[in-house]
Amino acid sequence: MNNKMRNFGMMMMAVIAFTFAFSTTTLANGEKNPKSSSIELKFIGHYENQPVFQLSLNNTEEDEFSITFRDDYGNVLYSGKVKGSNISKKFMLNIEEIGDNVLSVEVKGKKSDKSEVYQINRNRSYVEETVVNKVK
Repeated sequence: MNNKMRNFGMMMMAVIAFTFAFSTTTLANGEKNPKSSSIELKFIGHYENQPVFQLSLNNTEEDEFSITFRDDYGNVLYSGKVKGSNISKKFMLNIEEIGDNVLSVEVKGKKSDKSEVYQINRNRSYVEETVVNKVK
């Protein structure tokens, strides 16, 4: 297996190792299709062995958003506000501090007074791979 394939495989395992449980969209007025959320939180990789997440706020009108990271005991690990439209912000988590705790991330818009909550579950799995190649 060449280095590119190995690096790709390792990166895919890192992505698979993180699972996200997202809040569901509630349909109002009997709508048949859910509206897509203007808030998106996704895992984008590692930097110095720490997981990095990107929060995208795809709002067309300027708004102020509160962002709060909590551990599974309700302790606030981070709280901040951002203001503007089409905002993208990256967060790096220190896994030495949070360990295997489940984190919740709440993003609340000031104008809409609606919030979305995401959960970050860090799962580790070890994969052993055996490859047989024909040499001659």
